[in-house]
Amino acid sequence: MAKRAGWLGRLGSRLHRMEARLNERRAEVEAETAGDLPRPATSAPRPAVAEPAPAVVPVAAAGVPGRPDPVSVVPWGMRVAAEASWRLLLLAGMLWVLMKVISEVRLVVLAFAAALLVTALLQPFVVRLRRLGLPRGLATAVTAILGFVVIGLVGWFVVWQVMENLDDLSDRVRDGIDELKLWALDSPFHVTEKQINDIAKNLSETIGTNTEQITSAGLQGVTVLVEVLTGILLAMFSTLFLLYDGKRIWTWVLGLVPAAARPGVAGAGPRAWRTLTAYVRGTVLVALIDAIFIGLGIYFLKVPMAVPLAVFIFLFAFIPLVGAVVSGALAVVVALVTQGVFSALMVLLVVLAVQQIEGHVLQPFILGRAVRVHPLAVVLSVAAGGMVAGIGGAVVAVPLVAVTNTAVGYLKAYSRDQHHLGAGAVGPAPHGATAAGLVPDGRAEPGT
Repeated sequence: MAKRAGWLGRLGSRLHRMEARLNERRAEVEAETAGDLPRPATSAPRPAVAEPAPAVVPVAAAGVPGRPDPVSVVPWGMRVAAEASWRLLLLAGMLWVLMKVISEVRLVVLAFAAALLVTALLQPFVVRLRRLGLPRGLATAVTAILGFVVIGLVGWFVVWQVMENLDDLSDRVRDGIDELKLWALDSPFHVTEKQINDIAKNLSETIGTNTEQITSAGLQGVTVLVEVLTGILLAMFSTLFLLYDGKRIWTWVLGLVPAAARPGVAGAGPRAWRTLTAYVRGTVLVALIDAIFIGLGIYFLKVPMAVPLAVFIFLFAFIPLVGAVVSGALAVVVALVTQGVFSALMVLLVVLAVQQIEGHVLQPFILGRAVRVHPLAVVLSVAAGGMVAGIGGAVVAVPLVAVTNTAVGYLKAYSRDQHHLGAGAVGPAPHGATAAGLVPDGRAEPGT
């Protein structure tokens, strides 16, 4: 009995010492976790409570290094590519949603874009009238009315000339088709009159069997006409308010921009507007010169509808590169059908000569470097604008690219200047996976 009591006493003392060690170790861990903060003096010491021993955690053998942080293992270039990739995916998704929204409200967007172009053309006249002493409302009304009257007269003149020359053009086209038929019969391609008649018969039968589709196309044309008239009214009202309240509208737009980015946007906006104004003025002047000289060439070659063709050349000049090709091809086709091959070749020479002068002399001199866009960017933007919003999208695509180029260039320069002045770079500091290999001054470590 005495031996058993002695053994139990020794076991109790050992357990007491083990409990004391566990309490000391727990106090050390709590101190490290709490940042070595001392406990308040008023707190009474907790009584020692026997707790079970912590689970044994296997420790790596001596000399065997532990697994490194996965972020530090990934190369720096891959980290940057990964973070750039998800940002590009986010931007692509945003652009896709934006394009879907624009396609749904295409009429409103195109009407407002046309209003911006017309406003950029007419605003200098409002400024001049204000300098002459006219009130803002009166100057805006006079400029808007005169501008809309001129645009309406141009449209009426085109329609009138086409209707006046339509019968003569039909006769000329019929004669040209007969000449083409005779040329095909005498050509070395061994085309017979029966084959030509069969082609004409098949064409007439195709038109007869697709009468319903043609009728639906006509009804769709009526719908398009209604949409065009609606867009014209929207553009007129938008132009009127932009001319009258342009500064106030721009101030409201700046209020929507975050405060940190507002100074840069406030500086980029006027520069982008000057670019748009220069683009519209230069394009109108270049288009007018093209229309006058090509129209004179067509007139002296006695091609019918010289004036309507010149007006079409003026309108299509607002679609860079593509518009010049389409309008020139239209003039050549009319000359070929009505006057023959020689006149068509002469019209082609006139068109090519004027377009070469335009591309190498007029545009660099009139538009200048402020709105210079690379031809590849012009072609791609016109194609994208045409795919998204048709002819209207092709018209506004190039000025949009020019304005965006000016705004982005200014924002880059503004960010660089702010960085040199000590304000820091625009945008947040590196963070996340790409910040793992940075030293305190923000540069990458040599080995990453």
